[in-house]
Amino acid sequence: MRLLCRCFILAATCAILFGSAALAQDYPSRPVRIVVPYPAGGSNDIITRIVAQKLSERSGQNFLVENRGGAGGNIGAEAVATSEPDGYTLLLTAPPPLTINAALYKNLTFDPAKAFAPVALIASVPIVLAVHPSLGVKNVKELVALARAKPGTINFGSSGIGTTNHLAGELLKTKTGIDIVHVPYKGAAPAMNDLLAGHIPMMFDNIPAVLPQVQGNLISAIAVAGSTRASALPDVPTAAEQGVEGFEASAWFGLVAPAKTPPHVLAKLQAEVAAILQMPDVQKRFVELGAEAGTVSGEAFGKFLAEETTKWSGIIRASGATAN
Repeated sequence: MRLLCRCFILAATCAILFGSAALAQDYPSRPVRIVVPYPAGGSNDIITRIVAQKLSERSGQNFLVENRGGAGGNIGAEAVATSEPDGYTLLLTAPPPLTINAALYKNLTFDPAKAFAPVALIASVPIVLAVHPSLGVKNVKELVALARAKPGTINFGSSGIGTTNHLAGELLKTKTGIDIVHVPYKGAAPAMNDLLAGHIPMMFDNIPAVLPQVQGNLISAIAVAGSTRASALPDVPTAAEQGVEGFEASAWFGLVAPAKTPPHVLAKLQAEVAAILQMPDVQKRFVELGAEAGTVSGEAFGKFLAEETTKWSGIIRASGATAN
């Protein structure tokens, strides 16, 4: 009898293991939808389509990109948060819906910390502090000195309230104690146009947008808002190198699934994404976009999201920024 019980337990265990393996192999068995919570054509959309194409090629099933913009990314994120947790609806997004908007929007209909299961950090993009020549500063030290001499008179532009570019400016204010005024735009392009025209003296923006203007000597990049220098601008020091300790902000793009998505599906996605991010042609394309392939997934990515949420929540509270 004891031997029979042991055989039964062994058989049941094997059935579970082989069953899980079979399920992992079966996913995906039909098209998968990846929601991008922003309009087509931006960095989020471009990077998602690169990954989606590779996932389609490797799985034999179509990974379809669906753009559902609006409300700072909340509309698309909510659609995924309330979808069936079966791995066939995913979200690939920039930071706001996952780590910023909960502190920024008073009536958010979902809790990012509970609504999603982390899959992987797909890519990160350095943020650069760029200034117009008319401002007359060449580094962060000179900018801080000027802002302290003329509090409340220097404007900085961004692609909108609650974006990482906006919050990078708020972080600079918090770390240095300077009083500079945020001017939100409906997108990075109009903000950059006004910077080039000298209508605003400075802004934080992602390196792909800043690089051509710096190379054309139209504006100056005086700091990288990351922990290390950007390979595309190796001569531009970080803000931390210039004395602003703890200053770190970057744009990034992460893949998540609805909470309660089966573990075997998450494991399959994590493995596939990890393989894709190691592909030379993908890494080459990311470099062309000014992006760096992500290196964390699963629980490590979840920890990253929690740390980002804590950081930006504090900055939002300090700045008093809100959105409707």
